[in-house]
Amino acid sequence: MTGPEMMLAGKRVLITGGGSGAGENLALGFASTGAEVVITGRRLAALQAVAAQASNIRAVQADVTDEASVAAMFAAAGPCDVVIANAGAADSAPMARTSLAQWNAMLAVNLTGVFLTLRDGLNQMQGWGRLISVASTAGLKGYAKVAPYAAAKHGVIGLTRSLALEIAKKPITVNAICPGFLDTPMTDHSIEVIAEKTGKTLEQAKAALEAMNPQGRLIAPAEVTATALWLCGPGSQGINGQAISIAGGEI
Repeated sequence: MTGPEMMLAGKRVLITGGGSGAGENLALGFASTGAEVVITGRRLAALQAVAAQASNIRAVQADVTDEASVAAMFAAAGPCDVVIANAGAADSAPMARTSLAQWNAMLAVNLTGVFLTLRDGLNQMQGWGRLISVASTAGLKGYAKVAPYAAAKHGVIGLTRSLALEIAKKPITVNAICPGFLDTPMTDHSIEVIAEKTGKTLEQAKAALEAMNPQGRLIAPAEVTATALWLCGPGSQGINGQAISIAGGEI
């Protein structure tokens, strides 16, 4: 057997934001390789529902914006070989009407949470390891009316590139996956907000997001999982400090 399945048997994988969307798909995908998977998040019931789908997934409640909670998360998980900083949240408003509270909230979960997860994840690694953040195309370009979110995701890309240089001599890589709009509950919420604020139907609002992808579709969570598995598989050791876009050619 070759590929991630051989590589990950006996490994422990921690995934933040593992209770829904891309995090749930990542958890099930990594569990299917035989890895032990630890999913974390603030909503314990959602985590437990995902964990119930596979015997090698377990749930740990944690808040990635809180330093003590992140430390406790890793203590509860045990030594992890793969750490995926997937937890995130989105909000939208014109810059002129964006409050400081909205700004701080977006940076807390989307940037500080990634920093704490990757820092503590790196510090507990005992050899071979993979640090992966699920960022966004918003980390590579600007989008109107989501300035704090885009700023946070740009920060994740800078963090990824800087950390990659620091650990380049170690058997550990750090990379960011940057999907376009995903077919997840988070995007469903964005579609509802667009419809409410513009008067478009839900179908029209969804079509507007799909049109941002040259392939005319939302990105499937399984595509993020496949990329994360590739980054953990044989031949991936030279992939370091990259922001990998999954967006159908959007630039």
